[in-house]
Formats: sequence, C-alpha cells, structure tokens
Amino acid sequence: MELLIFRTDIKSKKKVKSLKPVLNNHSDIIKWSIDLEDIDNVLRIEATTNLSEVDVIDLVQIQGFFIKTLSD
Repeated sequence: MELLIFRTDIKSKKKVKSLKPVLNNHSDIIKWSIDLEDIDNVLRIEATTNLSEVDVIDLVQIQGFFIKTLSD
C-alpha cells in the first residue's frame, strides 16, 4: 500500500462531492480524504502500488482542480 499526499484548491464540501465518484470508483484507490481545515486543502490517498502520483494529478486536473504533490 502507498500513501500519496497532495496540495489542492478543493476548498468546499461541494467540490469534494464533485470529486467523490471519480475517486470512489477508481480500482486502485483504497481510501481518500481531503482536509478542508488545512491551509493546503490536503488530499490524502491510500492506494495500491499500481497508482502513481501522476495518475492522481491527471484524475484531479481533468475535474478542473489544482493539485500538486506535497513534499514532506
């Protein structure tokens, strides 16, 4: 299992809701969450090793959101 962490511009529950079907229906995503309280609106994804950061960035950008890998 892999933990992928990103900075996003997803700032509301409505925006999270619009992303839900995309992330929930992805076979390699085990669990995900977006921290709306965090200044970086952090998206955390627990995924299989088949899912890369680039895959997630593509998925989220297609939905019209800003997303960037968050380095430690």
